[in-house]
Amino acid sequence: MAEFKGVIIAAHGRHYMADANGQRLQCVTRGKKSDVAVGDIVRLKTTSSDQAVIEGIEERKTLLYRSDQYKSKLLAANVTRLFIVVATEPSFADDLVSRSLVAAESAGVEAHILLNKIDMTDALPRARERLALYAGLGYPVHEMSARTRPEEAVALLTPLMQGQSSILIGQSGMGKSSLIQLLVPDADIAVREISVALDTGKHTTTFTRMYRIDESTSVIDSPGFQEFGLHHLTEGMLERAFPEFKPFLGGCRFYNCHHVAEPGCAVLDAVKEEKIAAMRHALYLQLRHEAMQKIGY
Repeated sequence: MAEFKGVIIAAHGRHYMADANGQRLQCVTRGKKSDVAVGDIVRLKTTSSDQAVIEGIEERKTLLYRSDQYKSKLLAANVTRLFIVVATEPSFADDLVSRSLVAAESAGVEAHILLNKIDMTDALPRARERLALYAGLGYPVHEMSARTRPEEAVALLTPLMQGQSSILIGQSGMGKSSLIQLLVPDADIAVREISVALDTGKHTTTFTRMYRIDESTSVIDSPGFQEFGLHHLTEGMLERAFPEFKPFLGGCRFYNCHHVAEPGCAVLDAVKEEKIAAMRHALYLQLRHEAMQKIGY
């Protein structure tokens, strides 16, 4: 039987849903392999009218991992923009925002921050103050209120997402589901259909899925806040994932400086001079420590 191509639009365990020119097919991989991600362009062979086997994966432009206690799994492929949804209330975790930015930077994905619930004016100044650090690093911060000003939110997001394969991530309570609902009004129906097809029963929120908005625009929703898998990053990849380190790399006394406690370290000097935020350097040390447990340097 001839091979044809499709895009993986949902993944749950080893069960996948592919879209091949508008036709939805339930897919499995050959053998026990499960290295397929939502967003992958795959080569398929049908086994029945609505089922197929994944014969191969086309080369990926980008790949994001999610981490599960020192084990990395694939999260999404061929993503071009990452939107981190935070809110004025409840408070968001800087650690998770920073890890998301490192994941995006290391994968070559453009990152944006969406500050939702700006109608909660009491908490707004503090949220803006905290996000100023990321804005200062060059990450765009967009303000919106999905619930009270939905039309404005859609008007803001539509051009940012046009022609892109985007992924939205955020802790619970940040309003990510509301944004997905605005962008994809029939998202709930699509989730139910996929859930039934993948036989996930009641676990309708546990799988990553892609919604196509138009021919060139899609958005991936990853349920809950996925801890990004960063354990695959080497030390060199990690230091380059912090844009504020870049002016100082190569300026250290030792060519193989780890930027931990070495004398003559340009990065540590920049931290002392507040050219690099101490919080960001602390995250670098933490991520380096985590990666060392996993792959060793």
